[in-house]
Amino acid sequence: MSALAKSKTPSYVLTLRIKTEIHQEHKLSKRFELSRGMYNACLRELLKRYTALKQSKKYRVVCKMEKGKKRNKLFSELNKEFGLAEYSLHEFVKPMQHEFKKNIDSFTSQKIATRAFKAFEKLMYKQGKKVHFKKCGEMYSVEGKSNSTGIRYKDGNIFWNGLVLRTIVKKKDDYAHLALEDKIKFVRSKREWIKNKYVYYAQLVLEGTPPKKYNTKGMKNNSSTQKRVGIDIGTSTVAVCSETKVMLTELAPSVIDLDKQIRIIQRSMDRSKRASNPLKYKKDGTIDTSNKDKWLFSKRYMRKKSQLKELQRLNRAKRKQDHETLANSIIALGDVVFVETMSFKGLQRRAKETTVNEKGKFNKKKRFGRTISNRAPAMLLRIIERKLKYKGLRLNKVNTTLTKASQYNHFTNTYEKKKLHERWNNFGFCKIQRDLYSAFLLMNCKESLDEIDRDLCEQHFHKFRKMHDLEITRMKTKEKSSVRMDI
Repeated sequence: MSALAKSKTPSYVLTLRIKTEIHQEHKLSKRFELSRGMYNACLRELLKRYTALKQSKKYRVVCKMEKGKKRNKLFSELNKEFGLAEYSLHEFVKPMQHEFKKNIDSFTSQKIATRAFKAFEKLMYKQGKKVHFKKCGEMYSVEGKSNSTGIRYKDGNIFWNGLVLRTIVKKKDDYAHLALEDKIKFVRSKREWIKNKYVYYAQLVLEGTPPKKYNTKGMKNNSSTQKRVGIDIGTSTVAVCSETKVMLTELAPSVIDLDKQIRIIQRSMDRSKRASNPLKYKKDGTIDTSNKDKWLFSKRYMRKKSQLKELQRLNRAKRKQDHETLANSIIALGDVVFVETMSFKGLQRRAKETTVNEKGKFNKKKRFGRTISNRAPAMLLRIIERKLKYKGLRLNKVNTTLTKASQYNHFTNTYEKKKLHERWNNFGFCKIQRDLYSAFLLMNCKESLDEIDRDLCEQHFHKFRKMHDLEITRMKTKEKSSVRMDI
């Protein structure tokens, strides 16, 4: 029961830079590679056991049974019999850890085994098609089970099997000093490739909620009023409507600056790769899978690859920073946040049906894959959800199929399907931007999350229209607005 209670306590992460010397970096690099080998060995063993399970007669008999509790119980017993359980994998990794005990402690090896088992579980429960083994240099983090043994933090240092690593905590970093007062659950050692070298970090998983980075004087009154906020999130933009403000803004605007550079480098790498390996490609330009020769890469290609890796890292960092800032702005407007449920994975997939346009040409089957990859709208929602949990609140996910916020008209209480290029709602006496109107409707959603409250819409529409007009005027006067608006 204590382990269960511990897992339910709220937690957050404090990341501290580690000041490493060359000999320490060599030891850490060795330990990360040993951890990678152990992870791959665990995955390989699980796949062997899973293959043996599927070949057994008992498994085939259970598969033919009707779905229910009895069938699930039999599957659970079969998993234990064939060693497809987390703790049986801990036993498998024990002799392996004993061979490398000077570098990897027992608790860290158990967490590596647990990590491999969680990856395998997705395959076993049909949530994934296959498991991915980690290549050389692809193990980026290892962690312990508690702060008492294995990887642990004490008095500004990380202790791990004889290694003493000093963390960097600035004197003026009030956030870090306040966070370190909380109880440390466990420590994670992380590395990141920055400018042609690995930089090491310590991630302290702390119990509780993160300390406030800003002055919260007067915030109690705001939280008690339970102000509503509606979010209409798209693939590249987000519309927000609250009782005091509306805004239509880009998602992760900083990403666009690097996107062009990334595409140029990727094209350059592709040309270099094709020039170095002409026999690996067919006449139509596709890869010849029958050719089993090793790929050859020039020095120029490797330099470009290093540049690409750095740009992609910067891209990730900028995207996360933009999302964190935007999430703070949204939560500052109100605590009761409504958003429609969306399947971004579905939007990433290519279209299945082949269609023809008015000119008789075939339409492209590509959809929003690159845009969603760059803008990461789902990440913004996860960040908002995480920040609301710190306050003991939740993100209200509205049923899209029932509410149909993009089609609803609260004046006539009817639904009208619009094409993607139609960005405005014309109500006769006024024009309202489509995304902002959807956010307004979501803000006035009922507590059941399956219907728009028409009375609330009529009550707040006049104020919303004034704020809407001010936002549109601001966007018109903005010189370099990249938000799509057909006026």
